[in-house]
Amino acid sequence: MGRIAALVQPAVPTDTGRGLAGTLDARSASRYARHVRFPYLAINVKIASVTSAFPDNYYTQQEILAELGAQWGGDPRAMSRLEAFHTRAGVEARHLALPKEQYEEVKGFTARNQAYVRVAVELGEKALGRALEEAGVAPGELDHLFFVTVTGLATPSIDARLVNRMRLNPRMKRTPIFGLGCVAGAAGLARAADWTLAYPKGTVALLAIELCSLTWQPDDLSIPNLIGSSLFGDGAAALVLRGADLSVKGPRVVASRSIFYPDTEGVMGWEIGSQGFKILLSSGVPELVLEYMARDVDAFLADSGLSRRDITDWVIHTGGPKVLDAFQEALGLGAEALAYSRKQLRENGNLSSASVLLVLRDTWRERQPAPGSHSLLMAMGPGFCSEMVLLEW
Repeated sequence: MGRIAALVQPAVPTDTGRGLAGTLDARSASRYARHVRFPYLAINVKIASVTSAFPDNYYTQQEILAELGAQWGGDPRAMSRLEAFHTRAGVEARHLALPKEQYEEVKGFTARNQAYVRVAVELGEKALGRALEEAGVAPGELDHLFFVTVTGLATPSIDARLVNRMRLNPRMKRTPIFGLGCVAGAAGLARAADWTLAYPKGTVALLAIELCSLTWQPDDLSIPNLIGSSLFGDGAAALVLRGADLSVKGPRVVASRSIFYPDTEGVMGWEIGSQGFKILLSSGVPELVLEYMARDVDAFLADSGLSRRDITDWVIHTGGPKVLDAFQEALGLGAEALAYSRKQLRENGNLSSASVLLVLRDTWRERQPAPGSHSLLMAMGPGFCSEMVLLEW
């Protein structure tokens, strides 16, 4: 057992005294090590398709800024900050769930959540339908559907509504997941791949839908809300995975790892109240990336006999310019390594759980990685936590 434990033991963060990234004291570091020592299990499933769907409303950053300024105006200092955040967000344009003029009319949690359910079902049908079609899977052949979101609530959940709307397999298993935020695209892919360990001949889909604009708070001129309104956009992504004993041309999921950073709950999340979702966002995310990411990536890759130099493509969530800069610095990557992450941020903004799947789609379609090469898909999110998925093309 000692040798096995040594093979799977990741590096343990220590208290460096560097603010948020140094919050893991000796007790927390011990808990961290104890809870992430998982035996390595070889996953043998391939991604058959990755697709997207967006609302029709597409606006430049300047158009959104002008509309928000008109609706939220009143505090010159806050408006000056809003303009600065929009300018520095690394975003040129975004899709919005509603026409920009309607946000002033659709106020309060009830109205905005109703809009979320309506638009989410529409986008979910498009994204999932395209993913099934590209994978050559009929709706009635889907065995399991994982659904992730953090920007709206629905019971029956969106995936249940799609069973009726799309005539999906009535015996299909469903796993709706709420609350993982930006990490949910990577975590959803990993959990879907985990499912195939038990059902190697099964077909499973992941659907991520985020309508971030419906969570913006017009009466909240705090810096987190101003940043959120300058960075986040709306859209959906879906992928289909099939057991490796089925004929699939896409990348194989080799392994995954979840890492939770104890005592970092305040880094990111929601404060949920009568007005809906109020964003909680710390400036310490890049610091956490710099402190732990290289160590965790190296430990994860080592379990598969790989190192960073074996990764030809980095599929990283579009957290924002500072977060991407921190990933690039922490991992020692060249300027072009995160080109598709920055492209998605530029063209669509941060789509929370859906973003990393869109980066994967672009990598697949535009980069076309060579057979036998490896990619590492990564995201971080509330908790605070990270998720890594190793892919082989």
